[in-house]
Amino acid sequence: MQPEIVKSPEPEPAYRPSWDVYFLKLAMLASERATCPRMHCGCVLVNERHVVSTGYNGSLPGSEHCYNAGCIMVDNHCVRTNHAEINAICQAALHGLSLKGASAYVTNMPCTSCAKALIAAGVKRVIVFSDYHNSLAERFFDEAGVKLERLPMPERSIHYELHKFSSAKPFPEEKAGTEAAKER
Repeated sequence: MQPEIVKSPEPEPAYRPSWDVYFLKLAMLASERATCPRMHCGCVLVNERHVVSTGYNGSLPGSEHCYNAGCIMVDNHCVRTNHAEINAICQAALHGLSLKGASAYVTNMPCTSCAKALIAAGVKRVIVFSDYHNSLAERFFDEAGVKLERLPMPERSIHYELHKFSSAKPFPEEKAGTEAAKER
């Protein structure tokens, strides 16, 4: 059997994101899991366009969340939660994954402690779209030779038009609702 090459009548979509935008949008999605009302931050650690780990600011595994139990405040900082960068580094460590030469896509400029942890873990590039107050991150990144890039915040929408894909068949409404309910 000889395969047939079928070209799409549609051009490549204009909304197809660059790699940097793609990973920043994943960081934005990770931030939606945050458990502290004071800040929602997401971090995606990437090596050679491969997601190594993700993290969001949240309580320790098995601990109560700030939304339910309140923030534990010390010097105007919530100490109940780990920051997104620390959780992403810990996830990589738990699974024995190296971060040497990795890039960190973070929704916010890392705080000073997270910047130092990223440097110590081997991260060589940090990409953000917003700043964080009172951080010495830039100074430490510069001293360590870590490249810091500030990009515009990506759009907050996902482009997925199921009805346009000829090989896809939407679930009937009643089945889709049942499956979603099972996942919760």
